[in-house]
Amino acid sequence: MYYQRLLKNIKKRDVYSKMSEFTVKGPAKPVVALLGADATLPCQLSPESSAADMHIRWYRTQLSPAVLIYQNGQEQGGEQMLEYRGRTELMRDSIGKGSVALQIQQVRASDNGQYRCYFKDGDISQEAIVQLNVVGLGSVPHVYMAGPENGGIKVLCSSDGWFPKPTVQWRDKAGVKLSSLSQSQTQDGDGLFHVESSLVATDSSLGNVTCSIQNPLSGQEKMSAIFLPEPFFPRISPWKAALAGTFPVLALLLIGISYMGWKEHQAKESEIKKKKEKAIASKQMKEEKETALKEKETLEEELEQRKALYREDWKKALLYPADVTIKYEKIPQNNSEPENIREEIQDISPSNKKVDTNLITLNQDKFTSGRYYWEVDIGDIDEWALGIYEELVDSNDSHQDAPQKNFSVLQKKGQQYTALTCSSQTISKEVSLLLENVPQTIVVFLDYNDGDISFYDLTEGTHIYSFSQMNFSGSLYPYYKLNAFEFS
Repeated sequence: MYYQRLLKNIKKRDVYSKMSEFTVKGPAKPVVALLGADATLPCQLSPESSAADMHIRWYRTQLSPAVLIYQNGQEQGGEQMLEYRGRTELMRDSIGKGSVALQIQQVRASDNGQYRCYFKDGDISQEAIVQLNVVGLGSVPHVYMAGPENGGIKVLCSSDGWFPKPTVQWRDKAGVKLSSLSQSQTQDGDGLFHVESSLVATDSSLGNVTCSIQNPLSGQEKMSAIFLPEPFFPRISPWKAALAGTFPVLALLLIGISYMGWKEHQAKESEIKKKKEKAIASKQMKEEKETALKEKETLEEELEQRKALYREDWKKALLYPADVTIKYEKIPQNNSEPENIREEIQDISPSNKKVDTNLITLNQDKFTSGRYYWEVDIGDIDEWALGIYEELVDSNDSHQDAPQKNFSVLQKKGQQYTALTCSSQTISKEVSLLLENVPQTIVVFLDYNDGDISFYDLTEGTHIYSFSQMNFSGSLYPYYKLNAFEFS
């Protein structure tokens, strides 16, 4: 009997000795979770043994309050941190083998960081550290032109919802990195980063520029590109360059003429020279003077030609975006469209003055001078008309019901594109156009003072058509409707 009790005590000491030697292991690499998804943080006893009767605690920097507490076979909520209540669960399917996991639901940016997995059995405790990396992919960057700056065009890029702090990079169409003008990153109340970056493009041949935002942990990135039309860049005046090169030549000519006059005066004062020498010298000076005057006249004619070339060529200037609102509507493709849609896209040809389906609203004063541009997303619409109209009010006609409207538009009907200038009665100009690509987004460029309206394919970066040398005298408004003009 004595020996049996002794053997039992020895076995108990062996079990206690083995339990006192347990350790806790976490994953070798950080756990990565997307913002808003669920994260699982595993933890394992070594050697394998049941942890069902142990005290298990998950905490951040201090034991209490904790992220989750498991004791006496169930989770305890008394000491739990407020921000984790209702979002945590202890996964204990394999607790008999010493394996448990903390599940955090709907991960937030504040959940990012270290967690400690703590096991306690009697007076013995061990713990392991588990790293959770939260990855937040923000919105697609919004890239737009903000106006002129330092001899170029200022382009802005902004995006929300990133975590941790992302990296921003500008590139040209060849993938070459471009230096940004400024960059700022701020955190909102949820700890997510708002990114803003700017670029000043001074090279008119850049074409497309791309803003790319990348998450440093996952390497995932989102990007957007914008096309910079060459006419939007400021240019050096050709006639100023011509003057800069002509002035030195004129100065030399004046010096030469002055020298010849001085020489002639000296020749006249020289009485000791023979009359023949005086005649020869006088004739020579006259010929040289005539040559110099002819050269001067030639230079002046070339200067005037360059000025005329400049006036003819200089049709574009750096401009500010027009403040417009565009109402986009889906066009039914068959005859079964709802009645309300048919009313929305009712014909508003110039002869039908009772209906106005202009989808562009001008949020600023009417155009009476200056330069403007605006963009319209056309998409795959089969029929549309886009451009401007001019309102003309006859001050001598007191019985005029409404101002006369003159339209200058680019329009599509089926697969046919035309440039159209018309009034309420007649078509004054109609040009058929052959386009290689179907434009998805069109930029409209208006120069009121030069009488120029130009259309560009924003996606391809190509010129479509221009109305030039137009004489505006009334108020101009942007115009866009979802059907082509029809004349009976």
